[in-house]
Amino acid sequence: MKKLWIHTVRGYIKLGLFFYFKKIEVLNSDIISKNQPVLILGNHQNALLDALLIATTTKRFSYFLTRAGVFKNPLISKTLKSLNMIPVYRIRDGWNNLTNNNAVFKSCADLLNKNEAIAIFPEGNHNLQRKVRPLSKGFTRIVFDALDKNPELDLQLVPVGLNYEKPEFFGDSVSIVYGNLIEAKQFNSNNRNESIIKLKSTIFNDLTKLTTHIPSDNYDKTLKKLEKGNVDFLKPDSVNQCISTNFENCNSVNKNRFSTVKLFFKTLLILMLFVPYIIWKFAIQPKVKEKEFMATFRFAIAITLVPAFILIVMLVLGNVFSFTIAFLYLFMVLLLELSAVKL
Repeated sequence: MKKLWIHTVRGYIKLGLFFYFKKIEVLNSDIISKNQPVLILGNHQNALLDALLIATTTKRFSYFLTRAGVFKNPLISKTLKSLNMIPVYRIRDGWNNLTNNNAVFKSCADLLNKNEAIAIFPEGNHNLQRKVRPLSKGFTRIVFDALDKNPELDLQLVPVGLNYEKPEFFGDSVSIVYGNLIEAKQFNSNNRNESIIKLKSTIFNDLTKLTTHIPSDNYDKTLKKLEKGNVDFLKPDSVNQCISTNFENCNSVNKNRFSTVKLFFKTLLILMLFVPYIIWKFAIQPKVKEKEFMATFRFAIAITLVPAFILIVMLVLGNVFSFTIAFLYLFMVLLLELSAVKL
């Protein structure tokens, strides 16, 4: 029953992501084994969307370590846990709560020893900046706790880079680049501190190749040059090469020729969905203080209020006029949505 529930939710989320993003490119996802223990390690830019994209682009049902703050509401907590989300505590959740992570890490080690898949964002926080931030050591504890239970465990580590074109905007494009498998056993040694440092360094270096990594020195200046050069942020290897060659070897992409047409269709779509749009624009968007959460909340509106509004309008049109008119309305909304996003 739980698998049916997760299949249903994942299918619905995947459909929502299709309508939300202009393009979703997935590279090398087949590298993830279907029956071995796997720890997926991704960079973290775009809040909940990062987790949803990983969850819907692999064939595994993964457990996700999620910040404990979102589990405060009992109903939300129950729903998230039913979707294989595990709360993990940070300093901002209170020093006293950090001890709860002992049970969390033990649970993760047990899951890996049962050949499950776990996804975690080792940077420990999210930020829209196009660089990999220093990694926390929480994920290394999960790795070594699992190996302590079973030194012969064939635990596979999979770094993954999430690359957004314009993460703050509706109709964005994204590429998810899965890296090569890394055997966790190779980091096991008698010197745990050296093993932790080596593991963190390996994952950090791999992530900097799988996503755009702009060095902190002159970050703003470098980013402006990249944006002015219209580089393709969906291809991190190309962008990183551009940076490393001091902008001598850079590839640019053509600007969208349909921008005016897209704006026209988007305006019509807003008119067709005016109630959810007004709620988003004037009730919810002003309350989103962190821009990293902007896309997450917009997507939440898109998969909850928008379908509910469409259903209500269809019921009204069907009862007042005919269900032919109701389904014509649905067809027009879907057509406008695809035109406003995919062009």
